[in-house]
Amino acid sequence: MAAQPMIELWRGGILESVHTGHAVICDERGEVIEAWGDPEAVIFPRSSCKMIQALPLVESGAADRVGLTSAQLALACASHNGAHIHTDAVARWLEGLGLGESDLRCGPQMPDDPEARKELVCSDAAPCQIHNNCSGKHAGFLTLNKHLGGDADYEKPGHPVQKAALAAFEEVTGETSPGYGIDGCSAPNFATSVRGLARAMARFAAADPEGVARERAEAQLWQAMVAHPELVAGEGRACTNLMRAMGGTVAVKTGAEAVFVAILPGLKRGIALKIMDGGTRASEAAITALLVRLGALDARHPVVGRYLTDPITSRRGIVAGEVRLAPGFAG
Repeated sequence: MAAQPMIELWRGGILESVHTGHAVICDERGEVIEAWGDPEAVIFPRSSCKMIQALPLVESGAADRVGLTSAQLALACASHNGAHIHTDAVARWLEGLGLGESDLRCGPQMPDDPEARKELVCSDAAPCQIHNNCSGKHAGFLTLNKHLGGDADYEKPGHPVQKAALAAFEEVTGETSPGYGIDGCSAPNFATSVRGLARAMARFAAADPEGVARERAEAQLWQAMVAHPELVAGEGRACTNLMRAMGGTVAVKTGAEAVFVAILPGLKRGIALKIMDGGTRASEAAITALLVRLGALDARHPVVGRYLTDPITSRRGIVAGEVRLAPGFAG
């Protein structure tokens, strides 16, 4: 099946843009409750699956062995802005492991946080790997690697850390991954279907915090995300804003190229979506619409306006257009 129109942009009463995509809502049995587009479309989850990549860190006992906190588990699932609350925490984490910035394999990145960026530019300093939005995930990889006794290049696809991540990924998606791509942080990103990704999120949502090791790990990770939304992304970011708006009841996570997932423990539902043109504005609007549709997010909350219903304005504040749900999607 083809991708389905999901989000429209209108200006002057004329349809200006249409964003197509795929979206799936699964229940705790992994069954598709609702779908738009093609549930079997194969995608790269990108950073939306960081909580899956963190499963071996918790499930293996590595996190407990070094006493990782809920905040550190949130950072392991994060695509952070590189603000001091993120980078200082990652630096302390590495120091506690007896490691440093040079042990990371994610590469340097200029931070997205305005104050941190300004600080670097004004000091004429260069960004380092701790500023990378994936540095928390990589600190988690290093923690697992220390537990497993692997060599330094933990980001390689054949390394025990990545083999553990792949095994967990295939188990929770219920699918054999058809392959991988190299993510922006140099680690492998394993492909799956949109349905498989939604199935994985539903497994997290239905996990028993007192159950077997896998379920306990799943519950710990989503609970860490909702307890520390500011660490998962940062001020002004959709993940942080949406989780705050839902008061710690739902975990959401974006990924590059317009992927978004949600874990809804109260409903035991999982959501996954992919906007095919990679448009972040459309993926934020689409996940907002689906959260409202399921009753997880109050349609009257200001965050819904921010990502979906507020008018598009000119730089002088004049109403210039609007975002609409495409006919047949999440209405």
